[in-house]
Amino acid sequence: MYQEKVVLCGANSYKKKYYLNEDFEALPAQVKDELKIMCVLYTEEVGGILTLIFNEEGELTFEVTHENECYFDEIGSGLKIKEIQKTKGDLLEALQMFYQVFFLGQDLETE
Repeated sequence: MYQEKVVLCGANSYKKKYYLNEDFEALPAQVKDELKIMCVLYTEEVGGILTLIFNEEGELTFEVTHENECYFDEIGSGLKIKEIQKTKGDLLEALQMFYQVFFLGQDLETE
């Protein structure tokens, strides 16, 4: 069981790099591609560094950092994250459920 935050993936506009945690290599190629496109497009449009992180409870969160860059769009960052959460909501929820079940060993809640 994980006691700390776990990075799923991230993109860095300064180094022009994308990272996927090797613990998630078993995800389907289409899901990995969607994550890469989503993260890279965010950093290309807004700048900074975007990291998708599972917190201790297994919730998928967005962490944004920037290196005191005057070109970083703080307002655009918030709007872009809201857009991602809206348009990719099903994917993000499925990833969160996947993590909670297979990494944290939680039972699926039935309603």
